[in-house]
Amino acid sequence: MKSSSLRISFLAVTAFAAFGLIAPAVLADPLLSSWLTTNSTKYARIYTSPANRTAGVSTTTWTGQTSPTYAGIHEINFSASWVYLKNTGLASYVMGPWNNPNLPKNQGTATKVYRFPRTPVIPATKTPTGMGVIGVLVDGVSIYNTSDGFSYSVANGKDATPNGGIGAGDGIWNRDAWPNEFVSFDYALNHPQPSGDYHSHANPIAVRYQLGDNVNYDAATKIYSENTATTTFAHSPIIGWMNDGLPYYGPYGYSNPLDATSPVRRMVSGYVLRDGSYGTTNLTATGRTTLPAWALAAQNRAQLSSSAQYGPAVNTTYALGHFSEDYDYLGDLGFTQGTSSTVGAYTTLYDLNKYNVRYCVTPEFPNGTWAYFATISSTGAPWYPYNAGRWYYGTKNAAASTTTVMNADTPLTQYYKGAASTAETWTASPVTVSGSAVTISWNAVEGGTYQVSATSDLATWTNLAPTVTATGGNSAGFTETDATSSSKKRFYKITRTGLATYDSVGY
Repeated sequence: MKSSSLRISFLAVTAFAAFGLIAPAVLADPLLSSWLTTNSTKYARIYTSPANRTAGVSTTTWTGQTSPTYAGIHEINFSASWVYLKNTGLASYVMGPWNNPNLPKNQGTATKVYRFPRTPVIPATKTPTGMGVIGVLVDGVSIYNTSDGFSYSVANGKDATPNGGIGAGDGIWNRDAWPNEFVSFDYALNHPQPSGDYHSHANPIAVRYQLGDNVNYDAATKIYSENTATTTFAHSPIIGWMNDGLPYYGPYGYSNPLDATSPVRRMVSGYVLRDGSYGTTNLTATGRTTLPAWALAAQNRAQLSSSAQYGPAVNTTYALGHFSEDYDYLGDLGFTQGTSSTVGAYTTLYDLNKYNVRYCVTPEFPNGTWAYFATISSTGAPWYPYNAGRWYYGTKNAAASTTTVMNADTPLTQYYKGAASTAETWTASPVTVSGSAVTISWNAVEGGTYQVSATSDLATWTNLAPTVTATGGNSAGFTETDATSSSKKRFYKITRTGLATYDSVGY
């Protein structure tokens, strides 16, 4: 059982913290410093129903997660070549509910760690992103690509679906996860797999809100929304890292990719709907009888040649945008990335290449980096390809690896260890004095039990009652009502004496 102690003192009505902290060395590597670890001492929580969400009633245990566990990333280690994460994969905001039977759960295992290369490599030949985890958001939530894993089946005249009984489909007209699975997303725009892997396909708006990235939150409705009222933006923070070791930013970047003094604006995707504009094929008129150039490359096929490969007509059931192949890449139509260019009757400017990447300076990389950006429309809605195109821009080196691999990569240095191992600190305003009452507050580990002790001479300590259990978050406090009645000087010590049982698999 871990215990820890803090001390605080005050003289008359003037109070001050009487302990010191040694700041760890700051390493100038965003792959280490950008992870959102401030909430790792909080239990993960979900809303189990829309009614509970409306009422603000959440729970720390649910089907498949029978013990509480801590949110997000709880350990970061690094070597000269790699950064390793241990992670529950559960967000620190309240998740859910979902319009599907799946529920999230701790993704840690005894051997599972994620690793990312510290020096990305940009190859000439790109690797498809594939299904499953393609990166990790800075709060530990998984990133998935644009696809929901199913496609249209010509023989059956309908989409394959999770419970459709016709397999995965033909693999030609692939369902876009955003329009097809949106009904099963929570208000954070994420949802869990049957495995319990809670993940993001498009615009991870809740973690963006936590990071201050131009997102509003209505505490009454519990809805996140893009702040479309403003015209002045700050550069988006890093919101995740892809498996090739490249950063993933929110939607806002410098208008001039190599000038950090240029205005910040929304980054414009290079993909447009195939509605006849910008020289695209008008699928509503022609039917889904051809694939765009990028899709032909992704599927490694020649242009479609028979009705056995054609998709369904554009209609209310299969609206334009239903499939990823309903989008064309402007670069394949003769337009130039990063500059205003004209082809035929159309002039446009887009920022990101077909991988959803550009080379640019950012606050974290003043000398420049290749970076992915979350793509949204001018209305704030997610826009294809959302996070990454169908390929990684860099070499895919990251993977869920094993502890053996991590331990073999020496020397290994621990950069961060949180959750139950977090060392308590004082809050920003640790002491409040009101008459003879003194209230002290500290950053606590949820589930921790704390004994508060006091002394006037630093020789004899008295345990004060009752003990304090940190519940509902990552802070705790205690008030001594008659602190100044017998002494002008008072010192306090807080010791963690216990910790509630939690799901520690993967820690």
